[in-house]
Amino acid sequence: MQRTVFIIDDDLVSQFATRYCIQQYQEEFNIITCSSGEEGLDTCLDFAENRNGLPDIIFLDLVMDGMDGWTFLDNLQNLFKGHKLPKVYVLSAFTNTNDRNIAKSHSLVSGHIDKPLSRSLLDGIFSQ
Repeated sequence: MQRTVFIIDDDLVSQFATRYCIQQYQEEFNIITCSSGEEGLDTCLDFAENRNGLPDIIFLDLVMDGMDGWTFLDNLQNLFKGHKLPKVYVLSAFTNTNDRNIAKSHSLVSGHIDKPLSRSLLDGIFSQ
């Protein structure tokens, strides 16, 4: 069965680069891009209602206008209690030690990745 991947990032260049990297992988994915945390939550709600579940994996930027990545995670956790939650990988262009430490201890975050996403990192993510 085809896995669904969400890319939640307000930077169009980063969205394109992440999507392109995933498309080059040896597996077919249903890739959905969202330009904000709000759009990401709305799309998760739509998936939960109409497709009986959430995406398998979310690549999430932390620094976005409006709802940032941390607020998105809090809302995801609160809105979907009792659901199987996706694996979330934080994508960041900044090397912020505080964000890395929070990501390591956050129950929803499976990993913190420096942009841009690479093929070698995808091997580790998709083989799990």
